[in-house]
Amino acid sequence: MLNITPNSITKYIRISDYKSYSIIKRSRVKRLTLIIVVSLLFAALIVMFLPWTQNVNAKGYVTTRYPEQRPQSVQSVIAGRIESWYVKEGDYVEQGDTISCISEVKSEYFDPDLLDRTAEQLSAKGQSVEAYQEKIDALDRQFSALEKGLVLKRDQIKNKIDQATNKVSIDSIDLVAGRVNLDIAINQLERTQQLFDKGLKTLSELQEKENKAQSSKAKVEVLERKLTNQRTDLVQLQIELLAVEQEYGDKLNKSRSERQSAVSAMLESMAATSKLQNQWSTYNQRQQFYYVTAPQDGYITQTLKKGLGETIKEGASIATIMPKSIDLALELYLKPQDIPLLENGDLATLRFDGWPAIIITGWPQASTGVFRGEIVAIDRFISENGLYRILISPDLDDRDWPEKLRVGTGASAFILLGEVPVWYEIWRQLNGFPPDFYKEKDAGEDLKTKAPLKSVK
Repeated sequence: MLNITPNSITKYIRISDYKSYSIIKRSRVKRLTLIIVVSLLFAALIVMFLPWTQNVNAKGYVTTRYPEQRPQSVQSVIAGRIESWYVKEGDYVEQGDTISCISEVKSEYFDPDLLDRTAEQLSAKGQSVEAYQEKIDALDRQFSALEKGLVLKRDQIKNKIDQATNKVSIDSIDLVAGRVNLDIAINQLERTQQLFDKGLKTLSELQEKENKAQSSKAKVEVLERKLTNQRTDLVQLQIELLAVEQEYGDKLNKSRSERQSAVSAMLESMAATSKLQNQWSTYNQRQQFYYVTAPQDGYITQTLKKGLGETIKEGASIATIMPKSIDLALELYLKPQDIPLLENGDLATLRFDGWPAIIITGWPQASTGVFRGEIVAIDRFISENGLYRILISPDLDDRDWPEKLRVGTGASAFILLGEVPVWYEIWRQLNGFPPDFYKEKDAGEDLKTKAPLKSVK
């Protein structure tokens, strides 16, 4: 029965037929079961008081925080017809490398010598501007000459007026003197006539006085006519001065008008020149758009247009490029009730699709094959799917994320919150309560409660 010999008796005796053996066997089984149950209960009791890290679970995908590092479409600025391709899907291109070549489809750009002809028109308009400028300069010189001629002519006439004025003054004085001599002669004639009547003067003396009086009278008449003529000449000179000023005024106004017309024509030519310059620059820039180039270094992931000869519109996407260097981030969507628990800088445990991992959510230190991240952005406005979006970047204090990780890869995140006993977490899960709102502050400060978005009365 003790099996101390190699010779077995089981083929001769059935031990199970003995009642004593059955009693002894059942006793051993019950004792072993009791030991196992007690051990499990003791182990479970110990586990219940282990620290458990509360967390918020969410799923998302890999993206990047920088817009220029996300997959982008390479677009054609102008409408055209695809003539040739210089890349294929999967090729690596650098910034400025040609992806495709297109040709014109609009009739106004069909002329192969369009730039040269526009340049000729631009040169002709430029010469027209120069010609108008020369005309303006000539009119300025003409205007200046007319002004000088007016000043000279005015000075000449003013000198003549001064001379005529002096002559009028002299003739006026001579006329006054002649009239005085006439009065004296008449007075002498009257006295001589009286003396002749009394016989005191001879006839010859009387006739001499008469002759002298007649001469003085004739001289006065000459002086009066001369003074009248001088006054008439003075008036004529004043009229001539007004006529000269009117004549030169008309010439100056005409010259000024012609100059303004030339300036207006020059400005129109300048506007036309500027328009042609703009048109030439547009044509020149448009020809550079015949070659669609890569906006940055990256990989051609997909060509959106097929074959040759296909017509595309302005702004049409012809290929998709993925930048070479990207700073990865994880985009997640969380329920509104979880958002009040999160802040920028909170840590998270991440698992990426394609990288095996064993995760114990409440004991992140026991998880294997996982990566660490840090919350860097939380949306202020809810998304269309009724969830809030958050972004998680790699934790600089932990190991780097996988080198071959690609944008769009799925991921699971466990955002770490506070630590509680395991029994508390089980009790919370069974009751459906949210994680604790209480967080410890710095030493010496009181605990504070982080309020949810909306308080329920």
